Amino acid sequence: MSMGLKHSIFCSVLAFLGIVTLMSSSSREALGGGAGPAAPDGYDDHRHMMDQLGIRALRPGESGQNQERFTEEKANPCHDTMPDVLTMKGGARVTRPEQWAARRAEIVEDFEREVYGRIPPNVPKVTWEVTATTDGDSGGISTVTRTLVGHADNAAWPQISVNIAASFTVPAGTTEPVPMMLEFGFGGGFGGGRGGRGGPSWTQQAIANGWGYGFVNPGSIQADRGGMSLRQGIIGLTNKGEPRRPDQWGALRAWGWGVSRLIDFFEANPDVKVHPKKVGIEGVSRFGKAALVAAAFDERIAVAFVASSGEGGAKLHRHIFGEAIENLTGKGEYHWMAGNFLKYGASDPCMTAADLPVDSHELIALCAPRPCFISYGVPPGDPPWVDARGSFMAGVLAGPVYELLGRKSFGTPGNYLTDPMPPVGTLIGGELAWRQHEGGHTSGPNWPAFFEWIGRYIKASPLPAAAITPVPAGVQSVERTDQNSRTAHAQLLEKARRGRIDVYFEGDSITRRWGALDYPQLLANWRENLFGWNAANFAWGGDGARNILWRLENGELDNVHPKVIVLMAGTNDVGGSPSRGDDDPRIAEVTAGIEAILDICRAKAPEATIILMGITPRNDRSAHPTAVMPVIARINENTARLADGRMIRYLNINDRLADQDGKLYNGMTVDGLHLSLKGYQVWADALKPVLTELLGPPADEDHAPPPTGDPSATTKRP
Repeated sequence: MSMGLKHSIFCSVLAFLGIVTLMSSSSREALGGGAGPAAPDGYDDHRHMMDQLGIRALRPGESGQNQERFTEEKANPCHDTMPDVLTMKGGARVTRPEQWAARRAEIVEDFEREVYGRIPPNVPKVTWEVTATTDGDSGGISTVTRTLVGHADNAAWPQISVNIAASFTVPAGTTEPVPMMLEFGFGGGFGGGRGGRGGPSWTQQAIANGWGYGFVNPGSIQADRGGMSLRQGIIGLTNKGEPRRPDQWGALRAWGWGVSRLIDFFEANPDVKVHPKKVGIEGVSRFGKAALVAAAFDERIAVAFVASSGEGGAKLHRHIFGEAIENLTGKGEYHWMAGNFLKYGASDPCMTAADLPVDSHELIALCAPRPCFISYGVPPGDPPWVDARGSFMAGVLAGPVYELLGRKSFGTPGNYLTDPMPPVGTLIGGELAWRQHEGGHTSGPNWPAFFEWIGRYIKASPLPAAAITPVPAGVQSVERTDQNSRTAHAQLLEKARRGRIDVYFEGDSITRRWGALDYPQLLANWRENLFGWNAANFAWGGDGARNILWRLENGELDNVHPKVIVLMAGTNDVGGSPSRGDDDPRIAEVTAGIEAILDICRAKAPEATIILMGITPRNDRSAHPTAVMPVIARINENTARLADGRMIRYLNINDRLADQDGKLYNGMTVDGLHLSLKGYQVWADALKPVLTELLGPPADEDHAPPPTGDPSATTKRP
């Protein structure tokens, strides 16, 4: 059967299944010449690109609920069109390592022209500025964090500014440059997570293994949106506010370009102790795609950790299973790709994955011989939609390039259609590796395996002894195992994932009630005083310091990147019992617990200023209404010494809540412990000048995620 006939049959099958549907009409009347960011009325960038390409209609993206997409029997209708990664366009077979460069150039050209787009030659230079250098701690290891801004030269088009936000952390006192793992990180983005339930964060694992870690904010390079956003950001700046041409870069390529510019900084600044030839990149989901694209095109990237990347990432385009080309050519995600990619989702004229000159195994092959770790979870958390099988198949097909260059591939028999996937939790391969973990849409459970694996290929120097610092003695985090606390933890994880949080409140019920759905009057006061500062409340009632520590260890502060953290903790550890004198064990225990919370906040949010609140007075024991106050006073004296006046500020409002003996003024609490509306206003009046100093006045809009409440609350309290 001829290739043309096969193509015709495949398009007919798509039409028979109801996939071919008209989605657009001509939009030539909407086009403007020479317009900058202010486009003509009715301008539609997606239709504009369709018109440039002569596309009259696109197939709609498939639904994740359509199980017709999730059968292996129907997943390979165009397998016989799969391009051979080691066959030149002229038909010659690549059999020697020295021939790979020419074949690689052919593959790069096809990906640039048809899939991810070309970086224009006039892309502006970036000048990096270190805006802060902060000492910190990561799991008992002293660290130094640098915050940077990369200013793209906009002299040619001042209407658009691009300032790349990034940070990186290395062990303190290191004399040798360290390997560095970068993550596409941003408020509310997918995070690398933890190594398992209650385990250390990936950043702690990096430092413990002698690596540094860093984050690049993709949204500061190019917004994760189509439409007018493509006439802004680095793409818009390069094009002087004009629309893209069909072969120009999309957001995935732009995000990878930003990583390359940070490597430029490492090369130019050896004093920051980052080894520029040992820089890796990691990302999850869309940022997993971006990590693979970055590593494929920039051969300076030493290792790629590609997690749950799906269509447009490691997944084969020709494996018609779950998300497919049509999902990336519609209005929602087309901005990730070059405009030319839209052709392969077209129904009129009909083109499909079978027409692509390349497929994703060749993208993986572009990483060779450098290490590449392909990661997925398991359903339902990592759904069939992301097509782990299709990515495993792509890895099998990329293997011959690794073998050609003297490296180790997956080590499977080599038939991508029949090679069985290894058991979940089993790492296979060499420089090209695969592991499917037991978790969901995250890279978290695969980090321990990653660091063990990459240690074979990229060596890190031992940690300097001076960097290893003792942790507060006897402080162990403790999980609250009741169902209500676990439900609340899940809600707070979701709140953290949503991001856009500048002020992060942490503590127990005294903090929780302010800004909770089940206390509407207090929530109204929260909004009246804090609206415009993007404040979010992550406290949980009944928590002691060790419970708060557990929640922070288990994801509630991961990748949030607040500018300010407000912490009030310790009252549940103190309790209401009278003081037993200066040697009361509560004094040392609570002080150590609060210090441990400060340590983890500094490790997970090194750029944040922490406002440490003194423990508020307790008068909730009728026989001895102020008997616990000496303990609270001593703890507050101790914790005040933990503040440096710069990154940790101490704030005590007790003299506005109670007299010198600790007896609460009338109306300040509702029960001798929890603050009343009047008491919260005292707190707000003390906080607002500090927040204004740190953040400026509140904005007219607030972007923090919606408030949460007590999952068990059945009635709303006044």
